[in-house]
Amino acid sequence: MADVLVVIPARLAATRLPGKPLADIGGAPMIVHVLRRAQEAAIGAVMVATDAEAIAAAVAKAGGRAVLTRADHASGSDRIFEALEQIDADRRVQIIVNLQGDLPTLEPASMVAAIGPLADPAVDIATIAAEIRSSEEKSDPNVVKVVGTPVAPRRLRALYFTRAIAPTGEGPLYHHIGLYAFRRAALEKFVKLPPSPLERREKLEQLRALEAGMRIDVALVDAVPLGVDTPADLEKARAMLEHDPENWTPVSRKDRAPPDN
Repeated sequence: MADVLVVIPARLAATRLPGKPLADIGGAPMIVHVLRRAQEAAIGAVMVATDAEAIAAAVAKAGGRAVLTRADHASGSDRIFEALEQIDADRRVQIIVNLQGDLPTLEPASMVAAIGPLADPAVDIATIAAEIRSSEEKSDPNVVKVVGTPVAPRRLRALYFTRAIAPTGEGPLYHHIGLYAFRRAALEKFVKLPPSPLERREKLEQLRALEAGMRIDVALVDAVPLGVDTPADLEKARAMLEHDPENWTPVSRKDRAPPDN
């Protein structure tokens, strides 16, 4: 789609896994695997926004496009907005997908699902989630839960995001996956907002949008990708991808063993 741009923010500094965008998985840097997943989704042009020449060079070597940004951005959203301003002064892009650079096992179909809610003009930001099927995930504060109300088949309107077990009572819980599709106006508004009280408390950036009255809808998908944050996560990603990284097929979450969190 000509008006959709997928931007992958990537920086070398990381507390638990320094240099992780360049970590080798099956002969290719992790950032290149994420780039390939985005290209396979075929929802729009794809580029990497980075503060590091080494990351830009790795992307270029793989045939992708990278834009250099400042190193002092507080969040990936700020980084992708700077990149957007650099490459689209004519404002042709109207939907910007923020894809984290540490999701090498993301299913391309999940990216397609993520932009679906934006067909509704009332929606400012769209994202994705999957039903939690293991008790370990329910109690893990690193697994962010989305609390929402159904508005369409396999779609929720987000009411809150939390690290706690919520909501209480009988019924499914949903694991939020950190991929966002912004309308351009919504991204422009979001990056100008100061961090909000609940955002600071939960350490969840998306709460800033909800506290500002912006609408976030959530498409439900079947697979939770592996987020690579630690050396152990990296070894899991290698085990999943190294057998055939060029022709890797994602495994549905419902057929995958529960994560070892």
